[in-house]
Amino acid sequence: MPSMSTLLISHPAFLEHDPGEHHPECPDRLRAVLAALEQESFALLERAAAPAATAEQLLRVHPQHYVETILSIRPAANEIVMIDGDTAMSAGSAEAALRAAGAVVAGVDAVLAAGSVDTAFAAVRPPGHHATPEIPGGFCLFNNVAIGARHAQARYGIERVAILDFDVHHGQGTQAVVEADASLFYGSSHQYPLYPGTGSTREHGIDGNVVNVPLAPNSGSSDFRAGWSERILPQLDRFAPELLIISAGFDAHKRDPLAQLRLETEDFRWISEELMRIADRHTRGRVVSALEGGYDLDALAAATAAHVRALMRV
Repeated sequence: MPSMSTLLISHPAFLEHDPGEHHPECPDRLRAVLAALEQESFALLERAAAPAATAEQLLRVHPQHYVETILSIRPAANEIVMIDGDTAMSAGSAEAALRAAGAVVAGVDAVLAAGSVDTAFAAVRPPGHHATPEIPGGFCLFNNVAIGARHAQARYGIERVAILDFDVHHGQGTQAVVEADASLFYGSSHQYPLYPGTGSTREHGIDGNVVNVPLAPNSGSSDFRAGWSERILPQLDRFAPELLIISAGFDAHKRDPLAQLRLETEDFRWISEELMRIADRHTRGRVVSALEGGYDLDALAAATAAHVRALMRV
């Protein structure tokens, strides 16, 4: 296949979201990702600054009281406000959260409107897939990928959007948006048991539009690939999405400190290529991906690079 034009969307504001010393979701995560994407093999990546999401875009997923509450939390410099036991906001967090959602929206715009790129990768912080419409958590404030999916539907009339999630944690926030709406699809592989404790095979949404593949601790490549090949990908193919959005978490890597799956870097390349094949059949190759988890810096950098190379087909 020919190489594809891919847009990298990020912003310095993401480094100003500081959950505190020793927090795993640290600014160095994004620094590691961006350094990896400065390698010569990524010279053809187009690059853009993430805009802030608008109120209209946020309100398609989150109610107004929730948006206003999150954006009102603006601690003084060097102070941190804990939202829950794991989720924190610093002075720069509100702007970072706005731009994280805005980055996915910009990715949708780039592949659907501008026509200048085929795929987009949003290198963002904070992540988003644990944020339900009304509850933040799991390091997440706004549900970036769900906001992007709703933008595609509202702005471009896209009827069917699929969100695929290979983060080691189940994206219960994304599932909460998807499960009652047959115009959306959510497929997730994740370690179970593990935070947030959701994502059983019994959770299948409306008309099978949710497919969960829970993986036992210490599961590796064969279990991961079988779950996608036998369960998620066939159902995704039947759904026939017009746009594919990826929650790209890399914490299922064997080196990650927060979980116990045993994936290799090459597994992230494999699943990315499999999703690109689905996109070729149904979306004219249009894919938007957004960074979620991944907490070993070297593994995160290597796996992200493998994923973006798949988006570029290089």
